[in-house]
Amino acid sequence: MITSSDIFAISSQKQFEKIALKVFRFQYENNLVYQEFCSFLKTDPHKVKSLQQIPFLPIQFFKSHEVVSNTNPIQETFTSSGTTGMITSKHLVTDVTLYEESYRKGFSEFYGNIEDYVVLALLPSYLEREGSSLIYMVKDLIALSNHPESGFYLHNHDELIAKLIALDQAGQNAILIGVTFALLDLIEKHQFQLQHTIIMETGGMKGKRKEMIREELHEQLCKGFGVSSIHSEYGMTELLSQAYSLGNGVFECPSWIQILVRDTEDALTYIQDGKTGGINVIDLANINSCSFIATQDLGKKNPNNSFEVLGRFDNSDIRGCNLMVI
Repeated sequence: MITSSDIFAISSQKQFEKIALKVFRFQYENNLVYQEFCSFLKTDPHKVKSLQQIPFLPIQFFKSHEVVSNTNPIQETFTSSGTTGMITSKHLVTDVTLYEESYRKGFSEFYGNIEDYVVLALLPSYLEREGSSLIYMVKDLIALSNHPESGFYLHNHDELIAKLIALDQAGQNAILIGVTFALLDLIEKHQFQLQHTIIMETGGMKGKRKEMIREELHEQLCKGFGVSSIHSEYGMTELLSQAYSLGNGVFECPSWIQILVRDTEDALTYIQDGKTGGINVIDLANINSCSFIATQDLGKKNPNNSFEVLGRFDNSDIRGCNLMVI
């Protein structure tokens, strides 16, 4: 039996690999979709002895199948964003406390005590639909901040501008979490010089603006908000954990997530650090769905296990997966 304390107390690579292999065997035995996929690849679970030998389920399966590893009742169904008529991903969550523990511990690891911040959210495209895992997380972080000034903003930009200026002038630490196009809209209305505010973009133009490379986007946001760096969050509907970038587009993972980079021509082969390939994510918090996911994101891994997101595979859906398409 693998518990949440096993997952969130990982402190070494050896420990990560040991638990990841346990999770693989558990999901092979209990997740019929994953088992069928592994069988298609002729994977013998008894011969899987390393992370590189574990099959990674293509992320598209969350659009066409119910990816679950137990028969418990579904507590939450998280869905991806998409244009009208587009088939969206569904992540069936049988234990939402795992998600809560994951994002709370992840945030704390990178930013410290949530009560030290006012949390402001500018997420119109997410707020206007049902089933967003990002909204679920941010809503909880707003509540945990225990600050009366924390809250969501939709199209009331003037109110948000006044709030940001007042908080910054008062020396109050704040985090503004925003979808990319909305942050750009905001700085077109007002140019800031913020000293105590972290700007965190969650990616996604949502068809509202042309896509931009990260360097150009972050340069505009830094200038518009008067900050030295733009933070980013890397997460998606199909994951229950996030990686964070504190600047320059370099993401780091909490101890229960790891990234492998696969060859773009051969999905079963991995490439060396510094080379561009497809991002595979191991998210051990996904124990009740699938922890081994082959995303449609392109990126590269650095020797210190940090990683960068460089774009998407051709012909894949553009959606809010926290990256800029090149």
